[in-house]
Amino acid sequence: MLNIAETLNRWCRTARPFALATVTGVSGSAPLPVGTALAVNADGVPVGSISGGCVEGAVYDLCRELLASGEPPARARFRYSDGDAFAVGLTFGGELEIMVQRVDPVACSQLAWALTEVVADRPVAVAQVVDGPEPLLGSTLSLFGDGSAYAGTIGSARQDRAVAARVAAVLRSGHRSHRLANYCVPTR
Repeated sequence: MLNIAETLNRWCRTARPFALATVTGVSGSAPLPVGTALAVNADGVPVGSISGGCVEGAVYDLCRELLASGEPPARARFRYSDGDAFAVGLTFGGELEIMVQRVDPVACSQLAWALTEVVADRPVAVAQVVDGPEPLLGSTLSLFGDGSAYAGTIGSARQDRAVAARVAAVLRSGHRSHRLANYCVPTR
């Protein structure tokens, strides 16, 4: 999500809902890492990239559908196949797992606040449930400063504390690439 944080922050400040597609898993060769994101606002304006081009169209369509329908978060998998390598498949031979979710900045204020923090160059991390029980899919926990303060939830107070403890060391390190990190948190 770091690749599009400034634009998402702007959309959040104007309370514009958007669909967010995040790379949650990579197998084999892939052009972009886990945590990379693409978003599409209600006007159909895209920002970011999840594959460097080879599945962008299909992911854009998923974002538009989910944004319009208001459905819960969905997962999709894109992989290489000889039959469709140059259609929707991955021409680089790998496999991408994507989670697409509708984000309402008013309802998901902890994510909006996290985006404000990263644009202001303050440490923050965002943990999201990307696997596990469907009702928890897309649940978000934003951690600020040294990881001791957080907002949102990924399911339970115990899980929230455990994730906060794991992420605190990364946030305290102050390494720029970890200012906004999208942590994938399976609940199984």
